[in-house]
Amino acid sequence: MITQNNMRILLVDDHTIVRKGIAQLLLEQYPQAEIKEACSGQEALQQIMQSAWSIILLDVSMPGRNGIDVLKQIRSLQINTPVLMLSMHPEEQYAIRALKAGASGFLNKERTTEELFEAIYRILLGKKYITASLAERIAENLTDQQHLPTHAALSDRELQVLQLLASGKTVSEVAEEIFLNINTISTYRSRILRKLSLQNNAELMRYALENGLV
Repeated sequence: MITQNNMRILLVDDHTIVRKGIAQLLLEQYPQAEIKEACSGQEALQQIMQSAWSIILLDVSMPGRNGIDVLKQIRSLQINTPVLMLSMHPEEQYAIRALKAGASGFLNKERTTEELFEAIYRILLGKKYITASLAERIAENLTDQQHLPTHAALSDRELQVLQLLASGKTVSEVAEEIFLNINTISTYRSRILRKLSLQNNAELMRYALENGLV
């Protein structure tokens, strides 16, 4: 049974101020817990493979390996540590993708501190955590597939490339950030444009803005 005396929390976020702020909140709530930090997906994977953790708090949007990539690799290694995904993006953009990839829960960073602790509590009990609004959205999607946004058809990697391109990065800059070659990113860009019925980067940026993807 996990108690504060043996609780080990790994907090993964590339933004130092955000990471330190969440770590302080966790220390106030769990003063006896051991809380470690990682600032990148690669550093997180190293710590995850070296030690056992009670729970991992994992940011979705990180340069290089984003949170979804890290989560998929954790599960591919047969590591069953519960993972709570955190994000500044709206729930509808990443929550279902994260849950499908093996997350135990998803929480937007704009939610209250009480919700964060409730999510951790439920997950440590072996349960899943999603907000009531997300549960309602999932139920609606199950019965109304035709009203899903067009970008729901994109793969996780395609969605990541879309967001990076829409933020103004060039193909070469995207390739460098997520450690793929330029030809691969160009292929992803072509697929994205085709799936979204768009013609160029300007239309891609407009689509991303209109749908809250950036």
